[in-house]
Amino acid sequence: MSGLDYEIGGRKLLSALELTVCKGESVAVTGPSGSGKSTLLSLILGLVRAPAGRILVAGEDVAALPGGKLARWRQRHMGMVFQFGELLPELSPVENVALPALLAGENRGEAFSRGRELLAGLGVPVDGALTADLSGGERQRTAVARALMSQPSLLLADEPTGALDEQARDQVADVLFDAPRRRGCGLLVVTHDASVAERADRVLRLSQGRLADATDRGQA
Repeated sequence: MSGLDYEIGGRKLLSALELTVCKGESVAVTGPSGSGKSTLLSLILGLVRAPAGRILVAGEDVAALPGGKLARWRQRHMGMVFQFGELLPELSPVENVALPALLAGENRGEAFSRGRELLAGLGVPVDGALTADLSGGERQRTAVARALMSQPSLLLADEPTGALDEQARDQVADVLFDAPRRRGCGLLVVTHDASVAERADRVLRLSQGRLADATDRGQA
């Protein structure tokens, strides 16, 4: 992305922001609450629009795409992991993971097969459990599996370990930061947790609308 501006309520959150995340690379963004970290992810997803700037994902400027094409591009090229997973508790883990592919028109058998493979690889029970019965770490790994279903070019995560205990945090972080190497996607993680941020290839700090290298990892 380049030249990205965004303000809300007369307060400028992002100012001529520049950021590149390459395939196979992980980048962590830290910074104080209210600095615009989550807003940055919303802009990349196209959930909100910036008045200026370009956001290129897989070669397409998502900031300029109309709604229908944006939704299709997002489904195909971006995966998102939220802090609380945003899963449907009454569905099984496989059903949650396969749901986006099914909504996109994929064959049910193929979607469920890929979903089971992803979950098994991430250590989540594949059969015989509802998502509501999983541990917090298992639910979050299910959310990662769902985000990976479309084999995205860019994986986004917003405080993905913020609601987890230390053991579950480390397990989820292992899965997330392994994705760029194993799957060739870019990873952009927003986090307050310094132990999570330091796993990234690059750590950036968002402050006063701009990103800067966080040379002191303790700033996260």
